[in-house]
Amino acid sequence: MALQDHIEQLFEAGPSSRSPESLKLLAEFRAALNRGEIRAVAPEGDKWNVNSWVRKGIMLHAVLGVVSQDEKGSSFELDTMPLRRFTPQDGVRIVPGGSTIRDGIYLGSRVSCIAPLFINMGAHIGADAILDSHVSVGFCAQIGERVHIGPGTQIGGVLHPLDRLPAILADDVVIGGNCGIYEGVCIGKRAIVGAGMILTGATRVFDLKNRCYFKRTPEQPLLIPPDAIVVPGVRPMQGAYAASGLMLPVGVLVGYRNDANLAEDVMAGLLD
Repeated sequence: MALQDHIEQLFEAGPSSRSPESLKLLAEFRAALNRGEIRAVAPEGDKWNVNSWVRKGIMLHAVLGVVSQDEKGSSFELDTMPLRRFTPQDGVRIVPGGSTIRDGIYLGSRVSCIAPLFINMGAHIGADAILDSHVSVGFCAQIGERVHIGPGTQIGGVLHPLDRLPAILADDVVIGGNCGIYEGVCIGKRAIVGAGMILTGATRVFDLKNRCYFKRTPEQPLLIPPDAIVVPGVRPMQGAYAASGLMLPVGVLVGYRNDANLAEDVMAGLLD
């Protein structure tokens, strides 16, 4: 029976299915995630498809887990959510200093993890990515190759509902420090997100050049175009609250990487 079929059966059975055999199956499932053979969310052309059975497999770790104490007696965690063990052959750089990287995540070759940071199960991080200090990566988040994530940034994940997209960062994206990129947001290739920007599925992003808003629709997440440069901004409240003077946060797309008219000092300020 295929791994997918086993996971589906265990998910239907629920907590009563805990056994030595089911725990062994979960270990095999995490190993497949580590190798990148299965993914919670996978690209297909210009779209991303959720593999709900992989999500179910990750959720089973909470359903079947029992709280246990680590060898040092300093933490208490489910026995189904161990830490990932690395060897030099994995080809990743993990700086000492208190990082937590759970088993069941894919790290491509030459990924750099600057302590302290946290990476949750189901995350997929491409080769040559750099995760700076105090970065948090949630369940099933998808991060491409050569992505640079600044310090203090949170990349949101999601498990439920099963069809919900986590945060997705395409190749060569740059995310500034102290940002929040959460579920329902997809950042296009080579895009830059300025420091302090919070993007959720409900955030609107105003394109200065084209005088229009980008926003999530029932059919697709909030899509930040390739090469876009987005910084934090605000907009006045509308309707009955227009006279209140209150403002709402908004992303501002100030230009594109390949725009020759974009001022060099704007680029420098975003990348510093």
